[in-house]
Amino acid sequence: MTRMSSIRIAYQLLAVLLLLYGIIYGMMATLPELPALQQSARIMFYHVPMWFSMLTLMGMSLYHSIRLLLLMDPDRVQTENPLLSDIRATEAARIGVIFNILGLATGIIWSRVSWAADRPSHEFSSWWAWDPIQVCALVGLLIYLAYFQLRASFKEPSQRARIAAVYNIFAFATLIPLFFIVPKMFEGLHPTAAKGSFIFKKDQISNEFRLILYPTMLGFILMGVWAYELRTRLVHLALRLEEWRALRAYTHQSSTR
Repeated sequence: MTRMSSIRIAYQLLAVLLLLYGIIYGMMATLPELPALQQSARIMFYHVPMWFSMLTLMGMSLYHSIRLLLLMDPDRVQTENPLLSDIRATEAARIGVIFNILGLATGIIWSRVSWAADRPSHEFSSWWAWDPIQVCALVGLLIYLAYFQLRASFKEPSQRARIAAVYNIFAFATLIPLFFIVPKMFEGLHPTAAKGSFIFKKDQISNEFRLILYPTMLGFILMGVWAYELRTRLVHLALRLEEWRALRAYTHQSSTR
């Protein structure tokens, strides 16, 4: 077993243990009730990690997009196929979008239970509170969905990879104001509202919550990296299989002439 294989198995095992800890202990532990949230506050163990996992995956996607542009520099000696970086950037963004959707979904459920429980289910406001960070997260999701739509508009691999990489850099840049600046400018349901901190302050949650939240957050991030690696391997295998089929067809045609 190689060193990389050992590291991979170690972080995957850690991800499983941390997620089990967060899911099981997060539901069973005796925790103080927070004002207005009561026991619904336990959903923070799953809702909050979604956003940190999303930002981590989008950061990985950004790294590979920048690396692709560097590898495509005509003055640079190519030591590896730049399109491999395109695959990694795409798959990291894909997993990041999934975390974004899960973050929105868990946020909608939390808002419905905690702040709109007395409203009829058929009312739109019962599910969507127009909270600043909720709207910003939706905008971020649409920006990255446009990234995949942009990729589908180009058939030539190198052109698609280059244009998508440039767009991806600007897409990640929009996440900074969307998650760290705009929510602080308006009142809202999140701790980031009205110039609040992006991380919970001492007077907002107790250490009992932190002892569950932070390990679970790390577990979800590691799970996201794990999913990214699996997706990248599958795409690599699909490309190799396609190349093998093309080579076999070419060999067959050459032999029949």
